[in-house]
Amino acid sequence: MKEKGTISIHTENIFPIIKKFLYSDHEIFLRELVSNAVDATQKVKRLASLGEFQGELGETTVDITVNKKKKTITVTDRGIGMTADEIKKYINQIAFSGATEFLEQYKDKGEDQQIIGHFGLGFYSAFMVAKKVEIITLSHKEGAEAAKWVCDGETEFEISPTKKKERGTEIILHIADDSEEFLEDSRIQGILDKYSKFLPVQIRFGQKDKSVEDGEDKDGNKKWKTIKVDNIINNTTPLWTKSPTDLKDEDYLAFYKELYPFSEDPLFWIHLNVDYPFNLTGILYFPKVKNDFELQKNKIQLYSRQVFITDEVKDIVPEFLMLLHGVIDSPDIPLNVSRSYLQSDSNVKKINTYITKKVADKLGELFKKERDSYQQKWADIGMFIKYGMISEEKFYEKAKDYALVENTKGEFYTLDEYKDKVKDNQTDKDKTAVWLYTSDADKEHGFIEAAQSRSYDVLKMDGVLDSHFINHMEQKLEKTTFKRVDADILDKLIDKGETKESVLSDKEKEDVKGVFDTAINDKNASVSVESLSPDELPVVITLPEFMRRMNDMAKTGGGSPFMMGNMPEMLTVTVNANHKMIQSIINAEGEEDKTKLASQAYDLALLSQNMLKGAKLTNFIKRSVELNSN
Repeated sequence: MKEKGTISIHTENIFPIIKKFLYSDHEIFLRELVSNAVDATQKVKRLASLGEFQGELGETTVDITVNKKKKTITVTDRGIGMTADEIKKYINQIAFSGATEFLEQYKDKGEDQQIIGHFGLGFYSAFMVAKKVEIITLSHKEGAEAAKWVCDGETEFEISPTKKKERGTEIILHIADDSEEFLEDSRIQGILDKYSKFLPVQIRFGQKDKSVEDGEDKDGNKKWKTIKVDNIINNTTPLWTKSPTDLKDEDYLAFYKELYPFSEDPLFWIHLNVDYPFNLTGILYFPKVKNDFELQKNKIQLYSRQVFITDEVKDIVPEFLMLLHGVIDSPDIPLNVSRSYLQSDSNVKKINTYITKKVADKLGELFKKERDSYQQKWADIGMFIKYGMISEEKFYEKAKDYALVENTKGEFYTLDEYKDKVKDNQTDKDKTAVWLYTSDADKEHGFIEAAQSRSYDVLKMDGVLDSHFINHMEQKLEKTTFKRVDADILDKLIDKGETKESVLSDKEKEDVKGVFDTAINDKNASVSVESLSPDELPVVITLPEFMRRMNDMAKTGGGSPFMMGNMPEMLTVTVNANHKMIQSIINAEGEEDKTKLASQAYDLALLSQNMLKGAKLTNFIKRSVELNSN
């Protein structure tokens, strides 16, 4: 007989509340219904394995069907099913005490923090897209009678006996007019691909065409025909559910391609598998990223028992490892009601720490066992390691032993190795080791060459994080400073307290400074006349180290606050008193000739720094032609 009743909640209508909170993510109704179907299927399999269900399991595939004509979506499982009493228990009683209290509790959470799952509302997500929902179900219990439940989005429901031969449950959604997009096969396929790709029970969504051989034609050529086959949308045993001992490199690479079809092969991977003090499995891949810092994020997928949850994993995975790719699956990660947002608790923190340790240990192992291979991968993995050392103290303690620096000759050193390499020749008068570096080896080639002529070593620090890494390492390394190779003249970069004699008198130095001040005519350029080696350039233009760093760090965020057009401010112009070109300026007859020669020497210095552009470049070329014609 038919039975009518009221859904047991203390509010006149739960459905406007559901729609309000779930408005931004309607598609998850299908994830919830399919997940419920999988749960029911797994339960009957479990009962059968325990001997508590004696019947034939038969096919256990979950089916999703769309009927555009009737405007329905049906999710069918062959799981444990329900009796009429169980429908009343599990469907009609929603376990919270009143919509008013509920709204009050969640009013500050934001519209995007949906409420499905935690309160047993997974099934009710159907009403986000349906104007009426039917349940037709037959319990696995011996002698059970099939039951039908109908609700049209109000709190009233109707339960009645019905006919159903197969064990399990059908959920029939009569789609609302404003949700007809979900009647499109492509829309449903997309949702299933997103959320159900690795569910542990087969999911079927209709059929698809497949080409198969159909003999040969009279010329011996193969013939093909198209047949319909089941469209099984998921891989029920993804790689992370298997034991690492049963897997080969090819398996990991194939799975990576399954996750990221158009990506290059990863560098290496880490298989996560822990069952205490929390349960976690997964595979993390190190992709080839080089300096592509931002575009790679949000590539780690979070699953709970093979159900896709989110790719926003910042609470679980340390920030510096967000550039990794792969999968994490854990039933122990606390999720809020939408299954989509993580709550910080002790398990999340433990998992975060565990992942950091696993990655640190894996990198250390690679460095020790395969240093040559590790060095070849440094262009890619260096970003992870430097980012981790900057942001995670525990990671720094491990990584400092295998973090590398590379010099302009392509040689790699650990931090301790490099400290030993330069301590004798690159220690200044205050006993501070000076690590010279370049952030653009081509642009700064002349400065690098000058440094190498004195047997100084120059590091390549041209990565997107290197300006931050340098600052961090100066705080960590005792009596060590980093200076960009073009931040000053060498005698000042590594000041050993030695003085060189000048071929110019003090009066001549003063005159030379005056000539250059007139020629340059720039209040942001500070001119000094120094006694340098005759082999060095006649004029050297530098930007103080602190400004170099500010520029480099600003570029990480895009643009430099110290750039005015194409010319950086506060230039230091060092005139080499011992260069023969400066002697030529002193010996020139008139002030005009002196200024012309000083302008030429200054423009050559600008040219070496790629700072000579526009009208200044044109004037330099004309002046060069004129001087060479005399």
